Amino acid sequence: MDNVGYWCPKCKNNQYETGVFRAAGGFWSKIFDIQSKKFTTVTCTRCRYTEIYQADSSMLGNIFDFFT
Repeated sequence: MDNVGYWCPKCKNNQYETGVFRAAGGFWSKIFDIQSKKFTTVTCTRCRYTEIYQADSSMLGNIFDFFT
């Protein structure tokens, strides 16, 4: 992706990739394997520097995680 608003703080590249991952939040979510925390990543395509941003997680996503 090429965006004039993004500049890598390490190498000044303006091309990046985005991704999403989920992580368990607390004791009970770890026991029942519910990933209650959602994060968005922005990775520079040149030097692979990655920034992580916390995203809003949906209740529907949590219910789906519980049953799978």
